[in-house]
Amino acid sequence: MHEEKRLAWALTGSGHYLRECLDIIDRLENVDLFLSKAAAEILQQYGYKHNVGRVYQDKTASSVPVELFYEGKYHTLVIAPATSNTVAKMVAGISDNLVTNLYAQAGKTRVASIVFACDTEPELESEAPRDNIVKVYPRRIDLENMEKLKTFEETTVAGDMQQLDAAIQSRLACLRTSSS
Repeated sequence: MHEEKRLAWALTGSGHYLRECLDIIDRLENVDLFLSKAAAEILQQYGYKHNVGRVYQDKTASSVPVELFYEGKYHTLVIAPATSNTVAKMVAGISDNLVTNLYAQAGKTRVASIVFACDTEPELESEAPRDNIVKVYPRRIDLENMEKLKTFEETTVAGDMQQLDAAIQSRLACLRTSSS
């Protein structure tokens, strides 16, 4: 029996739009969650729960779960929310943790990636722990890195939650069309 390909969703250490990303995840089927070390901490700190099939955490030096991309288990990688640190590493080609390794291996196996970077505008309001809202002013380098990431092959960069949701729905619709 042929196992249906799944969507891989990676969370980084950002609380910015984390609740909204988890809401999208909860509406999707066939999702596996990949947590950076910081994401595992942030989920606890914010008190958020997730409802997915499999959860992989960044607990190995070689990011063992990336082998699932070589086995053809995934049709899409979503990294959302992505911290400025994660985006900078992806732009520089650094793959030294689970999430950046996932992005590198998705690219090498021609699996489409959808990234929602936290730092999308010069001024943002962000949810902090305990429902506090704070003003955030991304640095120029953060905004430049997001623009550079838009030029990478097999990568869609979403600028807000609506674009993220639309990119995921478009990808899923495209996959349904190609499989029928």
